Amino acid sequence: MAVREHDNRFDAIIGESSLSLTHDTGTRFECRSAKFGTTVQTGSPLSSTALPRSSASMRKLACSLSIATTLLLSFTAPALAQDSASPPVVKVKAPRFGRAVRSPEVHPDGRVTFRFRAAGATAVVVKRDGADPAPMVRDEIGTWSLTTEPLTPDFYSYFFVVDGVVLADPANPLSKSVAVGGHESIVHVPGPDSLPWEARDIPHGAVHRHEYRSAAVSESRSFLVYTPPGYDARSPAKYPVLYLLHGVMEDETAWLSIGRANVILDNLIARGRAKPMVAVFPLGYGFAEVPDHVGDLLTGAVSQKRVMDVFATSLLNEVIPHVERNYRIATGRESRAIAGLSLGGSQAMVIGLNNLDRFAWIGAFSAATIMFYPGYATFFPTLQTADSARLRLFVVSVGTEDFLHGPNRHFKEWLASQNVRFTSVETPGDHAWMVWRRNLAEFAPLLFRRSPAKRESSAKAR
Repeated sequence: MAVREHDNRFDAIIGESSLSLTHDTGTRFECRSAKFGTTVQTGSPLSSTALPRSSASMRKLACSLSIATTLLLSFTAPALAQDSASPPVVKVKAPRFGRAVRSPEVHPDGRVTFRFRAAGATAVVVKRDGADPAPMVRDEIGTWSLTTEPLTPDFYSYFFVVDGVVLADPANPLSKSVAVGGHESIVHVPGPDSLPWEARDIPHGAVHRHEYRSAAVSESRSFLVYTPPGYDARSPAKYPVLYLLHGVMEDETAWLSIGRANVILDNLIARGRAKPMVAVFPLGYGFAEVPDHVGDLLTGAVSQKRVMDVFATSLLNEVIPHVERNYRIATGRESRAIAGLSLGGSQAMVIGLNNLDRFAWIGAFSAATIMFYPGYATFFPTLQTADSARLRLFVVSVGTEDFLHGPNRHFKEWLASQNVRFTSVETPGDHAWMVWRRNLAEFAPLLFRRSPAKRESSAKAR
């Protein structure tokens, strides 16, 4: 707005409107629009005499100008809206504040209802842990739904297949990452506090994220670190460390998002069942550009031995030194454990058994021993002469319904032929997180104990 001062008049130009504010030597100010011929009068007297030039009066005059201008614009707004030079009025749809559907809905008896709104879809299927793909049913408004039987309290991953397209549940923020991109959803069927993955009102540890440049794989990567309740970087106390490896098609976040490892460790430590420990979760692939190449692990398009060796180099020479520089970690082999599931279980055995000077505790959960091609001796070249008696604990665990149950048994037979002592654990379940959470909850309490852990080549968990 431009304002010009005259003897008893102020002229204001606001956009295309020319306004005049005139003191009428009495009690009013008058505001005119040259364009629209509008007159607005204000009734707040400043003086019955000529307008003084004092600063106070000038401030009052400016205030009156503002009032008059506001009134004038309120009168002229309809005319402005009708002016051909004005932009058209656009009606904006009010935002939606509620969810389109409620999904998942967990019922008191443990049943779960999944819903997906897709009026134009012709077929929608839900796939969850521990169950075959199941078709959903469409209602009259285009919402597809399915209600399960009562489920055992646990965390279950699931996804929808909509006309052949795999999708996470858009109504559910709880999810886990997929290595090729995107997410799978997670549903929690709550259970009693006695379950080690249920969050309780107890002291909790912290999770930290670290970025680093990996020379081994020629790309930037990240790993996560769990520190137990009471961890203090200024304290002289040092902690043992567990390196925990994920499976194929997952990433470094999996043991936390769906595995609940931090919650499990919190609960075990609070109950006095496990020693306070640091846990490290690295990205477990021995190649760059993981989304583009992770499928090669399943098709045989890459050398399993080469990619395992590259990952081992990254873990031993990059991740472990980084952790030990930045955390209060005990660095002896008796204070270092490694474990993993599926792909990570095979990696844990390859790294641990080939580096007995650095690891005394090894856990393999549903290990993908089928990756040991062309033969076990290729991956464990020194195992025949290695002093496996130095191992404080070596657990080989698999579910009885797991598709890797047979290959694991075959591998255990080979271990026995090499005089390697280990603990064999077989539990109900298939290749799923319901099994691996329980594996961790049973493995962690055995770690870093003073007395040697029990080792049996034919032991079975009840």
